Formats: sequence, C-alpha cells, structure tokens
Amino acid sequence: MAAAAEILKKYWGYSQFRSPQDKIIEAVVQQHDVLAILPTGGGKSICFQVPALMQEGICLVITPLIALMQDQVKQLKQRGIPAVAVHAGMHHREIDITLDNCVYGQQKFLYLSPERLLTDLFKERVKKMKVSMVAIDEAHCISQWGYDFRPPYLQIASLREVHPNVPFIALTASATEQVKADIIEKLKFRQGVTFQKSFARDNLSLVVRKSELKEKKLIEILRKVPGSAIVYVRSRKATVVLATFLKKNSISSTFYHAGLTHAERTTRQEEWITNRCRVMVATNAFGMGIDKSDVRVVVHMDLPENLEAYYQEAGRAGRDGKRSYAAMLYHDSDIDSLKLKVEQSQPPLAVLKNTYQALANFFQVALGSSQGESFDFDLEVFCKRLNLKSIEVYPALKKLEEFGLIEFNESFYRPSVLHLTFDNKKLYEFQVAHARFDPIIKALLRLYGGELYTDFTAISETQVAQMLRLTVGAVKLELEQLHNLQVLVYEPVNDSPKITFVTARLDAARLPIDMAEFTRRRNLHLGKMIDMTNYTTQNHRCRMQLIQEYFNEITDSTCGRCDVCIEKHKQENTALFNDYAQQINYLLTLKPMTVDELELAVDPSEKEVFIEVIRELVDSAELYYDEVWVLHKR
Repeated sequence: MAAAAEILKKYWGYSQFRSPQDKIIEAVVQQHDVLAILPTGGGKSICFQVPALMQEGICLVITPLIALMQDQVKQLKQRGIPAVAVHAGMHHREIDITLDNCVYGQQKFLYLSPERLLTDLFKERVKKMKVSMVAIDEAHCISQWGYDFRPPYLQIASLREVHPNVPFIALTASATEQVKADIIEKLKFRQGVTFQKSFARDNLSLVVRKSELKEKKLIEILRKVPGSAIVYVRSRKATVVLATFLKKNSISSTFYHAGLTHAERTTRQEEWITNRCRVMVATNAFGMGIDKSDVRVVVHMDLPENLEAYYQEAGRAGRDGKRSYAAMLYHDSDIDSLKLKVEQSQPPLAVLKNTYQALANFFQVALGSSQGESFDFDLEVFCKRLNLKSIEVYPALKKLEEFGLIEFNESFYRPSVLHLTFDNKKLYEFQVAHARFDPIIKALLRLYGGELYTDFTAISETQVAQMLRLTVGAVKLELEQLHNLQVLVYEPVNDSPKITFVTARLDAARLPIDMAEFTRRRNLHLGKMIDMTNYTTQNHRCRMQLIQEYFNEITDSTCGRCDVCIEKHKQENTALFNDYAQQINYLLTLKPMTVDELELAVDPSEKEVFIEVIRELVDSAELYYDEVWVLHKR
C-alpha cells in the first residue's frame, strides 16, 4: 500500500489513513466489490479517489446531487487531478464533448447522476471508455428500504454488461441491515466485501431538550458551547427569522437555504467556514460536501423526518475528534408538526398525476418527447400561473423524483461556459471577414487559451469586459451574436432551479407507478417518522446506543455522554457530582478559568459528569462565561 500512502500525501497532504480507509482501498485495488458504510466525516471520498489514482483509466462516480458533484470536481481540479461532471442543465454539445474527452483524453474522474446512465449518448460512449472502477456515492438511494430511494440507481448494475471486470465501490453514511442487503443484491456484487465503521462517536454528546421557549434555550446553548455552530430549521423563512434573532442577541450568524443565489450561498458559506461568522442557520440544503472539521455544536430546532437524516446532520459536529454536541430542541406541538409534514410529503396518486400533467402543460412538452431535457423552474410562478398550491406541488415533485420520472434540483448553479466550434483556420478567416468581432475573439483566446477549441470552458464576462473596456452587457450581446452565427456555443450563467424529464413525457393518466409499491413507500416513511419521535421523547435509554441499534449495531455499551447517560450518572453519583461542584467553585474563587483549565486542575474521572456540573452551575447563574469563554464565579 506504499503507492496509496504516497498518493494520499501528494494530493491531500495527510501522512496516514483513518481506519478503515486503508483496508477499503486495498480491497478495491484487489478488484473486490466493496460496500463501505462510514458515518459523516469518515472520509468516504478518499476511499475511491485514491485507488482510482493508483490505476489506469477513468473512475465513474455516480452521485445524486449536482451541488455535491460540482464541489468534488472543483476540489479535485484544485489538487491538480483531472475531473469532469455530466449533469442536467448542460448543453447537449457540452455533454458530447465532455464524454469524448473521457474516451480520448486524460480524465481520471467522471461524475454523473444515475439518470445520466439512461441516456443513449452515455450508453454509447461508456463502451469506449477505459473504466478502472465505479464508485456509487449515497448508495442507500439504491435500496427500496432506504429513506431516499432513487429508481435510476437500479440501472447502475447494467454497467457490468459493458465492463464486467470493473470493481464497484458503494459508499453511504448510514444503512440498516435491509438496506445493506439490498445494495449488494441490486449492484450484483461478485466477491463482495463490507466495511462498516461503528456508528458510535466517542466525542459526540447527543442531547434532547424539551422546552416551550426553544429560542431562549438555543441562546443558552450557544453561550455555553464556544465555537462554530450549525442550527437546522425546517423552512427558508425560519432561517432568516432565527439568524436575525441571534444577531439581536449579539451572536454572529448568517443563514442559508436553496432559494438564495449562488453568489449569496457562496459568500455566506465562506464566511462561516473561515469563522468570520460563528453560526450558520440553515435548512437541510446545507451541509453536504462541506469540509469543516471544527463544528462544536449542531442544533435541530425542528424534528428531522427520520433518524438517518438526523444522524447525518448531527454528525457534522466534531469531525476533528474533539468534544462536540448535537442538541435537539422540541415541544409537544413539534411531534404533531412532524406527523403532518410527513403526511403531506406522501401525497395521493391523483396529486402526482395532476402535477405531472401541469408540468407538461407549463413547459409545453408533447407526449413521447423531451427525455433528458431540462427546464428552468420557479415554483412560485408555476403555482400562480396554474392556480396550484405550493404546499401540494412541492411534495408531489419530490415524489415524482422518487419514482424516477423527473429530476428536481432546487439549488442548481453553473457559470457561463463557452466553446469554439470553428477550428483555428476557419476562425481566422471569420475574423478577417468580420473585423468587428476580432477584438472579443482575441480577448477570449488570450484569457482562456486553446482549451476553448477542445472543451466547454467556464468564462467571466466581467473579465472579458475589463480587458476590452466594454460593459458586461455589450460583451454578452457580442457573445450571443457569435453564438447565433454558430462560431461558438455560449451558455450564460444559470442560477435557476431545474426540472428535468428523466423519461420521455408520459401520459399522466398512466404513470408507471405501482400502487403496492406506492403504499409500501408511504408506510416506510411513516414508520421512520415514528422511530424519530420515539427517539426524541424517550428518556431512559442511551441515545447513542439507540442510534447504533437502529442501524443494527447491537451493543451493551452506553456512551456516558448523552443527556440520558449523564442524568443516570448524576442520580447514581450524587457525591461525585457535589464533589466536582465544590472543586469548581473553589478554583474559580481563586481566579477565572477556561473549561479546559478547570478540567486540567480537577482531573475528573468522569469527564462528562464534570461538564454537566459546569452546565448546571451556569444554568443556576452561580457561574457565567465572559466574551472570550472564560468562566467566572458570581
């Protein structure tokens, strides 16, 4: 495995792998099919990126989220590793050229959504590719027992007909026994090996607090736990309201949801990652692919729909291995709200048919046409024009996606791209014959070089305008004229949500949705919701142990860090609790100290009990934190 270690050091700067990354990589290199279940922050991407770099050929990476594939391609390119993505919203010619480059070029990674596997263009090109391996990210989507089932994932195994000897590696952060068995079966594993890291997180304290004043409790948590934080809420409006509330209480915060522009999302994310802003208030659109290890606390202000989503989001705290917290705040009405939300997320079949027909009417799509075609989509405009209710349409769109009929991307972004269709000689002749276009063509070639001839290249109209001393509007107009003259293909920046017809448009009255499967999926979602509410409302079982059992990791061990374990410790060790309180009070009469300094001075045998004592002393106002997180005695 020396080659793997060298690659890790060269491209990622790490001196060693985390367990069990090295064993997973070794199994893939030995041509085994692999199922890797690593909790959030476990380093899943390295498990396929390193072995792909050890071998000749290209690695196909199948992932359901455009934002995630764009982010990973960007990161690989920054490390000097050739990578591309094919997804909905790309120009047909751009897809054509990108796939050509994967056949004849030096690309090492091709990221694509499972829906792209179904297109004739991909089916023909993949036959010509030298494929080294196939990586399936978010592999739970292949299972009908998973919470995020995507039917196009079932087509992945068809790649074995074209490349029968290529190993598959399936990766996910969470999977029950049913889901694991389903993944292995649906991907037709040959010599399959499964690696599963324990779901227990030694540094993460899971806490559930019942409170009628959740915002007040949130302020308390953020004032007691220093460091970076994520606060999850259900609605876009709530992100704005809560971030404003935190600012009014002198807590640095910003908000994030799929409705923001790309520039806004990028700016807010960067401020938070670089710790210029402490708290990110977000919907669950935030978090995937975010590489930030020092998050100290994740707070859920609303109940997630299932334990898989909850554990993935909570697991974004403490990826650096240091003590961290995942807190969930609720009151009785939240249980009813969750039940209503899950009920609404499972609309009747008639609503699905009506919504599908409405899409066809809205985009004027004829029967049997538009397979793979993408359309800009504004939910508000769509509902207003067709007199529909967004509260019904949104879950219907998600359900149509779940059954593999459409793709619905809420936070789609791509920069302006450009490709020269004329070769060097023909372009020169055009410049001579059309002198007024000569300056902009020369500017494009100076800024972006020969890559414009071979590939679609991201460009900045602002940069071109500055070079030519023109307005951005004037540059865009000239590029559009050159596009119309077929000198080049110009696709302006796009920041709109997208609807893509995965199949050719069908008769809405005869959608291929099996009623038995439709009912089973509905019951599965409702069952997962019940598991979520049971986890939240119980207060007698270790929370980490319950999470482990949910994922079929049976254990007698308790974590000793969750709110349930600490309360039991407190009841069983009253003397120890009082002893810690006395020592803390005494030490703070001598001088103010940080929590770490107090812990060093007391050297507690039960560290979580020690932390809980401090929390309760702060709650009772006997102690308080100053602005730099030093504890004082009142």
